[in-house]
Amino acid sequence: MTEAPLVATHSNAHTLCPASRNLTDEQLDAIRDLDGIVGVNFAVGFLRKDGAEEEETPVETVVRHVDYLADRIGVERVGFGSDFDGAKVPCDIGDASGLPYLISALRARGYDDAALKKLTHENWVRVLRKVWRR
Repeated sequence: MTEAPLVATHSNAHTLCPASRNLTDEQLDAIRDLDGIVGVNFAVGFLRKDGAEEEETPVETVVRHVDYLADRIGVERVGFGSDFDGAKVPCDIGDASGLPYLISALRARGYDDAALKKLTHENWVRVLRKVWRR
């Protein structure tokens, strides 16, 4: 119904956490096909397979979702959706001041500077520019 990029601002991989807000592989493929973006949600209930609201959730749980999404739809279509506004997030991240901890975890997983720039801001800017031109 559209040729515009699809955007899911605060979603994760349903395969890793079957929350209703998370995206199935079919939905992810549609976002990929329209060169959209998924903003990884840091809310622990959407990260954990058991859906538990445990702030002691390891930051590696966020990294697993980034990995899955990047493998499925390409690192060019993944960004941060955080959900710092009232959601329980992993205590190692906590708020925006904890983003360097997440960046370090992603770097340790093998994401280079170019990929990290895409994840942190460049992918959002790309999609917003495409949409604003319409």
